[in-house]
Amino acid sequence: MAPLTLDNLGDLPKRCRSCVFWELSPQVGEQASRFGSPELEKEAWVSEVLLEWGSCGRVVAVQGVPAGYVMYAPPSAVPRAAELPSGPVSADAVLLSALQVRPEFSGEGLGRALAQAVARDLARRGVKAVEAFGDARPGTEPSCMVPADFLRSVGFKTVRPHPRWPRLRMELRSALTWKEDVEAALEQLLGSITLPLQESDVEKAAPRPVPAVPGGSA
Repeated sequence: MAPLTLDNLGDLPKRCRSCVFWELSPQVGEQASRFGSPELEKEAWVSEVLLEWGSCGRVVAVQGVPAGYVMYAPPSAVPRAAELPSGPVSADAVLLSALQVRPEFSGEGLGRALAQAVARDLARRGVKAVEAFGDARPGTEPSCMVPADFLRSVGFKTVRPHPRWPRLRMELRSALTWKEDVEAALEQLLGSITLPLQESDVEKAAPRPVPAVPGGSA
């Protein structure tokens, strides 16, 4: 599992690589989609957050194939969060904006491993909590939110209910009491995964279209 950088930003699914839902305000984001280059806007945002705040994501690969990713940032860097009905994000928390595992690698525990990696990274940096806007009805329409049920399954609790977009929170003090060692568990997990059979090496390397969540775009 590697930190997200400009070098591996291209490992994100194509739809997420060009999505600036979280990174820009609604008005600016619409202008970027119409007249600009969302990919460049995304790259500029990642570059700025890396310089001013530090690591803002993780990318996990299985036998060299990108299998999933997660992104997170302080509320000040995620203007869309202030627009959501269950917002804003608490001042003492970092927002987990996106978490996605490619369908061919689902069911292997990679989503949980990514969530644990976020908690471990932020706890080491002195962050008190991580929050996320969950999707209470995933799959009913395109969404850039992580399914709320998944967030609850990895330790998040609802702090502001909403019929569609509840805000959930995980205290990182309790996250540190997890028994699993994230790095050791992930190493063991990745060692047990085998790649699905493909018709050709070209198909194996090609990205596949995936739904926005779990994970969604960042």
